[in-house]
Amino acid sequence: MPKPALLVTRRLPPAIEARAARDYEAHLNSEDAPWFRDGAAIAARAREVQAAGILCAAGDPMGEATIAALPPSVRIIATFSVGTDHIALQAARARGIVVTNTPEVLSFATAELALTLMLMAARRAGEGERLVRAGAWEGWAPTQLLGVTLEGKRLGILGFGRIGRTLAGMARGLGMEIHYRDLRPAPAEVAQGAIYHDSDASFLGAIDVLSMHMPGGEATRRWLNAERLALLRPGAIVVNTGRGSSVDDAALVAALRSGHVRAAGLDVYDGEPRIFPGYFELENVVLLPHLGSATVETRDAMGRRALDNLDALLLRGQTPPDALT
Repeated sequence: MPKPALLVTRRLPPAIEARAARDYEAHLNSEDAPWFRDGAAIAARAREVQAAGILCAAGDPMGEATIAALPPSVRIIATFSVGTDHIALQAARARGIVVTNTPEVLSFATAELALTLMLMAARRAGEGERLVRAGAWEGWAPTQLLGVTLEGKRLGILGFGRIGRTLAGMARGLGMEIHYRDLRPAPAEVAQGAIYHDSDASFLGAIDVLSMHMPGGEATRRWLNAERLALLRPGAIVVNTGRGSSVDDAALVAALRSGHVRAAGLDVYDGEPRIFPGYFELENVVLLPHLGSATVETRDAMGRRALDNLDALLLRGQTPPDALT
């Protein structure tokens, strides 16, 4: 029996590409050729190879036009990500195409990066690193690059899901008090003493550090706007490892310039890889290139999870464990 044809849009970890090549007629993109940025090119390649499955990644343009152009042979789209903002789920559902993601396996790595950004922003690590690299450091000084400690500060977690709860556990080790905002309070055994807020005003006014872990979509677009930024305590720190679209960039830049927000740490951006140019003019913002899940262990686990979903449908005729449509 011939192996199902699988179109892989991006370069993936070696073990994942090897497994795909073993079990499928795999059409890989091991050079990360940029055709993955064009939905029409993805659809054309899927038609060319009569793909039964597509293994795509975050940011690949799998919108309505791409879904409509896919050949009838496509039965499943497995995304190498938790987020599915790049996929037109309803359009896929209408065509009977199963969409899966890779939940759970990247919670620790993303929380770890949120903590990294919190520490870098609080301790002005980006500024210090740039000072040293520029050859401008003249030695230790009592008042040089004074930051703030996280010990005893109040951490506000926006979105108390797997990543937010994992971050809470890490932050407790720093002696931080945990507050959270979500649709409903978590059970006591899950919250572990974290303080629930049922309004934005109560939440934002109580915290020293805001870490954003909310889902994307129109409902959360530019959630952190000028009005909500004004509710933060003066000198607050903002960290975003969730969705770039949930931040009003112009409003955050204005708050950083005025000092109302002491510092920010960002790993995701609205319209990435484009970045709002105002950030480049500021020293008090740490900018990372979407590294939330970028560990060897996590990316391998994501690849295995994506292939497990593909295997379930294409090799065993079963419902994939992470089916979203």
